[in-house]
This record gives sequence, structure tokens and C-alpha cells, in this order.
Amino acid sequence: MVHPTTGWFGATRLKTRHLSLLLHLYEQRSVLRAAEAANMTQPAASKLLAEMESLLGVPLFERHARGVEPTWYGQVLIRRARSALSEIGRAHDEIAALRSGRMGQAAIGTVVNPGTTLVPQAIAAVKRDFPDILIKVEMDYSRPLVAKLLDGQLDIVVGRIMGPEGAGELDFEPLADEPHAVIVRAGHPLTRRPRITHADLADYGWIMPPAASVLRSRLDAVFLEHGQPPPQNIVETASLPVIIHLLRHSDLLTALPAESVGPYLQTGQMCVLPIELGVRMEFFGIIRRRDQLLSPGAERVLDALRSTARRLYTDLEPSQTGTVPPANEGGGDGA
Repeated sequence: MVHPTTGWFGATRLKTRHLSLLLHLYEQRSVLRAAEAANMTQPAASKLLAEMESLLGVPLFERHARGVEPTWYGQVLIRRARSALSEIGRAHDEIAALRSGRMGQAAIGTVVNPGTTLVPQAIAAVKRDFPDILIKVEMDYSRPLVAKLLDGQLDIVVGRIMGPEGAGELDFEPLADEPHAVIVRAGHPLTRRPRITHADLADYGWIMPPAASVLRSRLDAVFLEHGQPPPQNIVETASLPVIIHLLRHSDLLTALPAESVGPYLQTGQMCVLPIELGVRMEFFGIIRRRDQLLSPGAERVLDALRSTARRLYTDLEPSQTGTVPPANEGGGDGA
């Protein structure tokens, strides 16, 4: 039986080359291919794996004729190893930035609506005062963004916690909810109707989010609740630029927060149809890892996000912070 202190003592002796090989083994599922990816011989890779298992006192991979598969112990270490190596890499980047006279960097993930309003305005405010901060922005659905946050690839996410995975490791500051409207191009045939029903909407093609997203399931449910089958003539995309171009050059419909296409509404290139669609998403907010100490650059971005949010979302209370229950579970969110 393994002594209860062996795992902790062994973990402190793991080196970055151990962790790097671990990730290659997970990705390649073969000692030979992992060794080639890590630029070492197969005997050297086998020796490193044996060292890891000896240090921790548990099997990390099961060997079989087709290759290797991670055990439960291995899966735990793989998740933490990915985060640790990401943090080490980012520390190297920050030190290099400080040595060159810059304040460091910040990596931000955002869902679509705040990605077109809150995040750009906050970044602009930071860059006015601190032009040397390198800010990286990634737009996606909440679930993959939160996974990258937990892995240490992102500092801050503006989105939603969509399920229980990792929720206990996260802090969430709610900002605003997102009522979705039906958006069409200016001059669309439906803009000439005095009254619009869900049956009218079902007659046209739709730009829809991916099938696994929460918004997609809610849109389908809304049509079924009104006695209509979900639209069959659809284009699936999560790309806002693609959605905008499709709307401007076709009679397709889509469901978006009006703010995400605000400039096109203000210039009269697009319209919001006068119908209560009945789809709302949970509050989005600022998500951070509880145990993460932000770099000076990321702290500046966090401060700017908070101050910009208070200006944009007037019902936000500055004291409204903390951890909240996860939103509806699903394969992703709608923005």
C-alpha cells in the first residue's frame, strides 16, 4: 500500500519535462509517438513515465496492444499539468515583457454580445492609459472559454458558467442578461407586416447557432411551444461577421441581442422585428479562477471591465460579486 505522504512528496519532485511528456502521451496515446513529439527516444520516454508513476505511487496510464490510455489518476494529473505548463509559459512571457519595459499582458475570453460592446470599450480605455500592455482577445461560447480559463490559457472570461465542471474553482460577477430579438435586413418582407407571429418566422430561413448550444435548443423549443416545427432551412454558424453579411444580403432571420448589431440598427441597415421571441439567456458576467493571482496587465483590464460595465449596465451593483450557481447545463451557450 502506498504511504499517504508519498503522492505529495513525489508531486513536488515532478519536473516540467515529466509534465510535458504526460501531455504528449495523452494526445498521442502511444509511447513511441509521444517520444517523437517530445524529441526523445522511446526508452527515455518509458523511463520518464516510470519515474512519474514511482514518484506518485499510482499508475498513470494503462498499457495495451494499441498503445496507452490514462487512468483516473492520470486524468487528474493531465488536467493540472496542462494548467501548470500554461502558467509557466505565461510567466516566461510576462517576465520577457517586463524586461523589455512593458507592463505584461492579459488574455481575455468573451462571448459575442459583450465582445462587441463591453470588452472593446474596456480595452480601449486600458490602451489609452497603458499602451504597452499586450491584450489578447478570444471570442467563443462560454463552455470552451471557461475550459481554457481553468487550464490557465485565459486570465478572465466574460461569459457564463454553463455547468458544474470546475464551478467550485471559479468566481462569477454578474453583469447583465441578454434578451434576444429577431434581426433582419432593412427592407425585409416581414418589416412591412403590421403584426408578426411565430408562424410567420417559421416560413423564412434562419441563421442558427450550432446544434449543441443552449440558444439553439431554446429557439427550437419556442417554435414547438407555438405549434410550429423548428426551422429546417438553416445556416449554422457562431461567427458574428458571417451572420452580419448573411443578414445584409439575404432574407434570412436570426436571433441576437440587439446590442451586438447596434451600429447596423442605428444606421438603418438592419431592423428588429416587432415580436416578442420569448428567448432569454442567463446573466453573463466576469469569470475568474479563485486561486489565480492576476498579472498587473490583467488587473488593469479587470478594473476597466468593471468600470465600463457600470457605465453600460446601469442596474449593476458594484457589490454584486461572488460565486453563483451554474446556468443551465448544455453543450454551449447562445452568445
